[in-house]
This record gives sequence, C-alpha cells and structure tokens, in this order.
Amino acid sequence: MAKQNVAEQFVDILTRAGVKRLYGVVGDSLNPVVDAVRRNSAIDWIHVRHEETAAFAAGAEAQITGRLAACAGSCGPGNLHLINGLYDAHRSMAPVLALASHIPSSEIGLGYFQETHPDRLFTECSHYSEMISSPQQMPRLLQTAIQNAVGRSGVSVVTLPGDIADRPAPEQAAETALVTSRPTVRPGDAEIDRLVEMIDEADKVTLFCGSGTAGAHAEVMEFAGKIKSPVGHALRGKEWIQYDNPFDVGMSGLLGYGAAYEATHECDLLILLGTDFPYNAFLPDDVKIAQIDVRPEHLGRRSKLDLAVWGDVRETLRCLIPRVKEKKNRRFLDRMLKKHADALEGVVKAYTRKVDKHVPIHPEYVASVLDEVAADDAVFTVDTGMCNVWAARYISPNGRRRVIGSFSHGSMANALPMAIGAQFTDRERQVVSMSGDGGFSMLMGDFLTLVQYDLPVKVVLFNNSSLGMVELEMLVAGLPSYGTTNKNPDFAAVARACGAYGLRVEKPKDLAGALKDAFQHKGPALVDVVTDPNALSIPPKIKAEMVTGFALSASKIVLDGGVGRMLQMARSNLRNVPRP
Repeated sequence: MAKQNVAEQFVDILTRAGVKRLYGVVGDSLNPVVDAVRRNSAIDWIHVRHEETAAFAAGAEAQITGRLAACAGSCGPGNLHLINGLYDAHRSMAPVLALASHIPSSEIGLGYFQETHPDRLFTECSHYSEMISSPQQMPRLLQTAIQNAVGRSGVSVVTLPGDIADRPAPEQAAETALVTSRPTVRPGDAEIDRLVEMIDEADKVTLFCGSGTAGAHAEVMEFAGKIKSPVGHALRGKEWIQYDNPFDVGMSGLLGYGAAYEATHECDLLILLGTDFPYNAFLPDDVKIAQIDVRPEHLGRRSKLDLAVWGDVRETLRCLIPRVKEKKNRRFLDRMLKKHADALEGVVKAYTRKVDKHVPIHPEYVASVLDEVAADDAVFTVDTGMCNVWAARYISPNGRRRVIGSFSHGSMANALPMAIGAQFTDRERQVVSMSGDGGFSMLMGDFLTLVQYDLPVKVVLFNNSSLGMVELEMLVAGLPSYGTTNKNPDFAAVARACGAYGLRVEKPKDLAGALKDAFQHKGPALVDVVTDPNALSIPPKIKAEMVTGFALSASKIVLDGGVGRMLQMARSNLRNVPRP
C-alpha cells in the first residue's frame, strides 16, 4: 500500500468527520489537497468562481444539515476571499472547517510572494485558528479544529503550507474518535427553581424566541399554553416557531410586524428563549427579564437580566412544564392576539390595493405570490436588504420550509452562494434564492456554478435597479439618495447566455405563470422581476433614538408593506379568543 502524504491524511480525517464536499478555488498551494480529494471517492471538490461563495455555501450546507461542512482557499489572496463568508457562518453558529493553504513553510515571515498570516487573520471569525507546522502535528490539530467547529457551533480555520501538505504522513497516526454532534445541556436545579418561582409570581408572561428554539416547537407551544403567554420571535426564530402557533404575535425589531413589541413591553416577565436578538433598543428596560440559552456568552449581553439560565431551550422547557402552575387568566394573551390581528389588518391594505395592476410590480406582491407557488419543503435563501423584509413578512413557515440568510452578519450577496450549498445537500429539494439586484450582481459570476453542476436553484431576482435599504437609510437622515442606482442588464438574457433558463417579468399578470414555469424547469433558472424602487418598508414600532439611520420618514414613498398569509394566521388565532 502506497504511503499517504499529509494532504491525503487530511482529507481522510475530513471524510471520517462526515464532510461530503470541499468548496473552493484551486491554486498552487492547494494542489496536494485537491489531488487528494480527486482520488477519494467519499468527498467531492466543488469548484466555485469566488472563494467568498465557497464559504457562504459551506455555511449554508452546515445550517441545512446540522453537520460539519468545509471550504478551502489557496495562499494569500485566495484564502483571504473566504473571510466574509466565514464571518457569516461563525455568527450564524454554523459548524464549518476552513482550510487556508499557505506559502512554503521555509518562506514564512520573509515577505514572500502572496504572503499573509492566515492563523492571525481569521482569529476574529473562528473559535480556533492554527497553523500546521509539521506532518506529525496535523492529525491532532485537525481533530482539535473539527471538535471546536462542531462542539462550539462555529468556524475553525486550519492553515496548511503547501510543502507540508505534500510531505509523507507520519506512520500509524492514531485514529482518535471525532466529535460530530452536540450534547443537550440541562440547567442547574437552583436556576430552574428560581425561574419557576418568577413565572408563578407573574400575571403576564411573554416568550420571545430565536433560532435556539430549533427542535423545541412542541415544548414552546405546550409551555405557552400552560402559562397563557403570547409568543413573539426574532427573524432567525421565524422558521422554527411561527407555524402552528396559536399564541403568535409576530416579530420585533427593524423588520418587525404585529404586536410583538407591545407583548414584550406590557408583560410582567419577559422570557428570552434561545435568542441573541441584537437590537436592545427594542427590548424593555422596565420589566423582569429571564434568558435561557445554551451559549453562556449570550446571556445578558443585550439586556439587564433578572435571571440567566444556561441550558438548551428544549431541555429547560421540559424541566419547567411539569412544575409551573397553569394560569387560568388569558386576558393578556387575548388582548395581544387582538392587537396583533388589528396591526396586520392595518398594513395588509398597502399591498392589496390594485396591486395586480401596479407597474412597476410591488415587491410585496412578488413575495406573496412566491410564497403561494413555492414548494411546502422549499429552502429560501435571502439576500440582505429589502429582501429580508419581504421574506420576514411573506414567506410562511410550516415546519418543513427553511429560511436562511445573513441575518446576524448582514452581508450583501449571500443568497446565491447559500443556495448553492443548500442545493448540493439535496438536488430534489426546491431551493429558491431571493436575490436583490445589488447582491446578485456582486457575486453574479457564481451563477455559472449553477450551470456547471446543473444545480436546479431558482433565482427570483427583485430588480429595482437600486440599493433599496441604503436609499431608505439616506431618506431617514434627510439626505438625497446618491450612489445607490444600478444600471442593470436584462438579467434573464444574461441567464440564458450562461446556459440557464431565464424569464423577465414586467407586468403583475405574468408573474405567477413565470414562477411556475421556472419551478417546473429541471435545471437552474432565473426570473428577473422588475419591481418598484419606491416600495420601501418600515417597522410598526420605532423611535428616532432607537436606530440611527433607519426609516422614520413620513414620506409618501415609504410604505408599511403587507404581511401576506400572516394575517390569515392571526385571524385564525382570534377564533379561539373568548368573546364578551
């Protein structure tokens, strides 16, 4: 049997950790690793056109599967391109292993061609970033990197000089067990006792949920039902908590709608469940707050807490549900449900009034129709900016759909690369990239990756020829919009020139048919929808001091926006409200 080199051993360890793909762009310092991938049937090399795409794709794959994913960049500029996507994966708590190949080890520190110091550069966007300096060190260092990425839910970066990757691997390297899944964490008895006491003492309790409620939908619903609590959510909690939820009061924050803001401010006790909601200006400062989170560093960093509970949301609720006293009075819950429905009734008119005849097309209408025609198990990847608003308000979760985006890092151009990673996990599942024209054109080169691998991603392009969110910020500040206009091509024609299916839609009556045709197409497709650049959105509750530069203008060109099927959900919940 031929002796392995370090690169081959590196790839073998990745496959034992469950890595199926390595996203990247080839380059000289990476050649030994890429060649090792070529000769290993358990892993595929995914050739993208930009390393930033590689990192975004790996992060999306990790979020969809919950397993370790990997990306790679060659020395210097190659691996530097990974950094933005890795920041996003790290802040999204996606387990990603990044390989940053390096210049020859004998030249490090001497100003060699393309020299950087990756082990230093990636420290802020990773739990672990170290350089392999000898073949004997590699297996243990890579194992440590994998365990940091999986165990702490984030990014690990391994720097590997190309010459070391090509050296013989050490004889009989130990095949140690690898951590490939996370445990559940139960809080201590003292914290459980105190939280039970706080809940029983409070007349009005509100739950506010984030992505940490993933897998805990049933427990949250049972808990809310027992203590008669309204349930609000952050954007990253939407897909996990909004569906089949008779206690839903919508979302708070910059993209908020409904009565979540009121529910969090008018209660006696606010319980934050698995959320690192960043906008502390939207959180109350005059009610008791308890926070439950499996990440102890999240506890109390957004608001002053009366109780910090370190534990997994699901396990914590399982401890609480049998012990808290059932509340009989649901007046607060019913009042918040009515406020929620009333709030949605007020804004829904903004997109229903002659919307099927409005040209340019209302983007709200596009999102609403997309929600109706997309598959029940579709994965939506969402560009930062106004697409975040439309996804938050119109895409209806059901427990099977996924909605992912750069919700914590807030990067442009994330939707298409994330769609690539999501689609590779399952070619039969519908993946829809909700792209803005600004974000799409930033990494448009990787539309060619869809064609190269015949990935059936459907790009729905909200084309308003502007950077809409930035225009909104300028409007708030009383500034004229400047530098925000995009002179765009016919993106559908560009898609066809690339070898994909492309349609351009300029009239509302053509929209539903175009989306259905694109979804029925077997390969990659793009629907270029020309939308109204004046259709902007503001949250229902926001004050001047809350967020510098966000939309407070009373200008007629700023719309409140609609809420799609969420109004139907709110009306349905009101059927359960006792009538006087």
